[in-house]
Amino acid sequence: MTTPSGTRPTNLQKFAWLSIFAAIATISLKTGAWLLTGSVGLLSDAAESVVNLVAAIVALIALRVAAAPASQKFPYGRAKAEYFSAAVEGLMIMVAAVVIIVTSVERFLNPKPLEAVGLGLGISVLASVINGVVAMVLLRAGRAHRSLTLTADGKHLMTDLVTSAGVVIGVALVWLTGWDRLDSIVAFAVGINIIITGVKLLTESAAGLLDATLPPEENKAIIDILDRRTDGTVSFHGLMTRVAGQQRYATVHVLVPCEWTVKKGHDYIHDLEEELQAAVPGLRVLSHLEPDADPLSYDDNPTGRLVFDAERTEPPQRN
Repeated sequence: MTTPSGTRPTNLQKFAWLSIFAAIATISLKTGAWLLTGSVGLLSDAAESVVNLVAAIVALIALRVAAAPASQKFPYGRAKAEYFSAAVEGLMIMVAAVVIIVTSVERFLNPKPLEAVGLGLGISVLASVINGVVAMVLLRAGRAHRSLTLTADGKHLMTDLVTSAGVVIGVALVWLTGWDRLDSIVAFAVGINIIITGVKLLTESAAGLLDATLPPEENKAIIDILDRRTDGTVSFHGLMTRVAGQQRYATVHVLVPCEWTVKKGHDYIHDLEEELQAAVPGLRVLSHLEPDADPLSYDDNPTGRLVFDAERTEPPQRN
């Protein structure tokens, strides 16, 4: 028996548009700061904002695809499109990081003095404020709607905020100390930090595409319910869970006495699925009813299953 989630995936495209507008604004501001100062550190900051724009456009496309309803060709919907977005963003981040690192090494070997540093730093700080506000909005929306795309974009902008702060401090120190090579060192550090962020995004994307299980707290909520319902009459096994974008899925085998009627078994499963969905919002449950006295009901390969203490492994002994 299966129960649908009951609602279509939430349309999150407005958040992607917000990210696009923020990226355009910050690119303009940071590019202006770089042109004023000639700082390779500020150039690296502007380059990351270009990546933000590309990533936001990819996110918009992914969210539009993921929001499409299920169809005959895609009966489970297209929620996994979000993972492709996160993967593209991770790759783009790493490409930008390589460009930044190469540029920083060249500037270290051939240092140049900075100009109009005060005005350039002021513009960069304004761009960082914009990124910070948008990052918080995206992260909040990503958590609320369980969207990897928005979470990835928000984390990227937050990383951009941190690196921008590092760049501003580094350029300010160059201004105060007159040590021009410090500018290239700051840019190099920004590049390394961006690579780390890219690797994390690629790892999360791969886990989603490979049908990773639900988060530990959601698995625990499901297992607690099954444990509580396990008694001398009903038991469970073969529990599996997976996540796909905003969607949550769980499969479980329900063992009941042979003398139960079809209606009684159906009613029990209906109540069980409603309780599971209340504990894990958006969960789609596929349950399989089995007679507990039939040895074939226990021929279930446990590989990949979630194990809980009350699981039965053999038919009960009846008097």
